[in-house]
Amino acid sequence: MFHRTVFPATREALAGEERIDSVDDYMGNGESILVVDDVEGQRKIACGMLEKLGYAVTSVSSGEMAVEYVKTHRTDLIVLDMIMDPGMDGLETYKQILQIKAGQKVIIASGFSESDRVKEAQRLGAGAYVRKPFLQKKIGIAVRKELEK
Repeated sequence: MFHRTVFPATREALAGEERIDSVDDYMGNGESILVVDDVEGQRKIACGMLEKLGYAVTSVSSGEMAVEYVKTHRTDLIVLDMIMDPGMDGLETYKQILQIKAGQKVIIASGFSESDRVKEAQRLGAGAYVRKPFLQKKIGIAVRKELEK
């Protein structure tokens, strides 16, 4: 014999959880976003999602290219992959970017679990960690929150 528990439907958010009802809550206003990822398919997915949300998006395929880009372009936020091969990983890229532009806003992306290197980047000032595969709502909320800091 099975006992079934039924919980009442509610529209209240869980304690500590922000309620985001609409895509309007995390739409962009033309802010410039740089997507840094060594995998072309991941760059295309992230760029497509962010463009649909109203951001001006550019992408590069390596940490080295990101560092060069930041030297000559204003970027409101960087979506930075942590594991890139070959070349610099996300943490090393972020450290070099901070030498060029202190306080550069960054969110971290990875298909792997949150690592010590992610935590070190966050100690240096990086924002949210967003797990791949990307969901438009999750990346949209992370970007919006970081831009509003």
